[in-house]
Amino acid sequence: MTVRLGILLSGNGTTLQRFIDEITARNLDAKIAVVISSRPNVLGIERARRARIPTEVVNWRTYGNDEAFSAAVTDVLQRANVDLVLCAGLLRKYLFPEAYKGRVLNVHPALLPKYGGQGMYGHHVHEAVLAAGETESGCTVHITDEEYDHGPIILQRTVPVLPDDTPDTLAERVQAAEREAYPEAVRMMMERLHY
Repeated sequence: MTVRLGILLSGNGTTLQRFIDEITARNLDAKIAVVISSRPNVLGIERARRARIPTEVVNWRTYGNDEAFSAAVTDVLQRANVDLVLCAGLLRKYLFPEAYKGRVLNVHPALLPKYGGQGMYGHHVHEAVLAAGETESGCTVHITDEEYDHGPIILQRTVPVLPDDTPDTLAERVQAAEREAYPEAVRMMMERLHY
């Protein structure tokens, strides 16, 4: 059975593109039922439209708080009849309903529980890893709960932190790990949920 994915993003959609590529290559028995962006006019929406995937903009600024924003996102996801929700660079908190408990995944650019929490995204994470003198970093795919960057871990991938790393060079290595780990985690979830 093909799993129906809802992808939530706020920016360029590089993670979305990885899923489009995996599905096109028949490496993942899934269909992206809808892509929702919290911001208008982002590259992620354009990527989805080029792939003929239904898109919706649920502009956080229109709603003004996480509860109203989340209710609008849930409405779109339910209309698209999604099975799994993938946070893919969503920069707003999604407060999901009980029906989606255990079915909302996120990828974080660090080895949780380190370097997670509110405000820890993108370069903020890589800067913190470098400032702490870590010798390895990586990514974590986890099932989300009510806390930022929290919930059961599905899998992690590590990458070395090199002596001459900058936030940009470390980010490239971590993003490469994310591109491999996130589809693998979705396949693991599909097995757990019997898709």
